Amino acid sequence: MSRARTLPGRPLKQGWLKWRFHLNILLILIPLGFMPKYFADVRLLRGDAGLGANPIHGIQVGPYSLDLAELRNEAPRADGPAGQFKLFNAALCKACVNDVKAVYLRIGKPRSLRAAGTIFFGAPYRMVTNLPIPPRTGADAQVWITLEGWDGSLHQASVPLAKASPATVAWLEKQGGKP
Repeated sequence: MSRARTLPGRPLKQGWLKWRFHLNILLILIPLGFMPKYFADVRLLRGDAGLGANPIHGIQVGPYSLDLAELRNEAPRADGPAGQFKLFNAALCKACVNDVKAVYLRIGKPRSLRAAGTIFFGAPYRMVTNLPIPPRTGADAQVWITLEGWDGSLHQASVPLAKASPATVAWLEKQGGKP
């Protein structure tokens, strides 16, 4: 007669068999914790949550006006050897959508249209640009907005960087003038 022999139990395998259900539940719950931030970012990028952080409404640039906001209230991000960049959104007024050809953004006053800065792209009611932050930018710097009309006219206005992006100014002060 043969009897069935049982193998001695291995504690690791017994622990796995006992807790695998709980670990699977945990693997489902962890991503759910990040869902509110994900949906907030999607709303922001889609435009449902406004232009972004610290919006400045009704900036007069010649006969036109626009709204300007930094995308997120955070420090500029490094982009390899190109330096630090900050995302900004803008929206033209409804009356000037057909008259404005291009919108540019730059830190410091542009010398000409060739040096007007980064161009905004996208729909006129939600344009985006990635503004480079020069290493030696001061906290009292000005952000210059240049609008080019279809008739060839140029209009400029400036906004203090502290008003346009308080997070960038805080980051610059933390850097202490170091590149």
